[in-house]
Amino acid sequence: MNPPLDALPVHSTESHYPDPGYRTASLRALTPDAIHDLRSAAIDELRYPATSALIFAGVPGAGKSTALRMFFGATAELEEPPRGPAGSIVLDSQHTRNRLRHKLGWLPYPLWRPVVHVAHYAGIRAALRDARGPVVIHDCATFGWARRLIAHWSVRYGRELHLIMLDVPPTVARAGQYARGRRVNGFFFTLHCRRWARLTDRMTADEPRSPVRSSSSAVLVDRGTINHLDRVAFDR
Repeated sequence: MNPPLDALPVHSTESHYPDPGYRTASLRALTPDAIHDLRSAAIDELRYPATSALIFAGVPGAGKSTALRMFFGATAELEEPPRGPAGSIVLDSQHTRNRLRHKLGWLPYPLWRPVVHVAHYAGIRAALRDARGPVVIHDCATFGWARRLIAHWSVRYGRELHLIMLDVPPTVARAGQYARGRRVNGFFFTLHCRRWARLTDRMTADEPRSPVRSSSSAVLVDRGTINHLDRVAFDR
């Protein structure tokens, strides 16, 4: 299980934060409808439409799993997608891995990792198609093919796609991996971080070809924002 998000430092000289002079927002609630940079902002509630597809994104170790536990009760040891507020369903590849371990756990994990990913994305598609409430997805968002696939399915099944992007410095994310005992290969972690930096830079630059242009909103947060946040809610 991940540590509490406030157990690790929030800021670092390696972060990509904009000028801190304007990061003083204090909001009771927000219904995201564009790109919102809420890093170091104090906000009580994020609210989304009832049938949203909501991605919690960030590099490995950023704190996605801990945030999903805080807001939706999605603990790491589960084997089936848990239910959260407003009938939401949470899709996390760790739950798929836990479920498949009973049949494939005798093999070294790298050999059956592809099976986990295929089953995980099949589960995402099925939930987007069949679930009556919101679908919450744990995803790094550093692979363009995955973002495009989820965006395509969201449009196909009549859902608005929204992102909550947990932005932390690489050193903090690496510490998070060590704290939870699940470390990512250094080479692949560096790739995740480079892709993440490009993604957030293009978002904050408001480029027309931003990789999140197919989504209805994207909210950039840091650990301080998440720690202050009381709830992620959905309209009924």
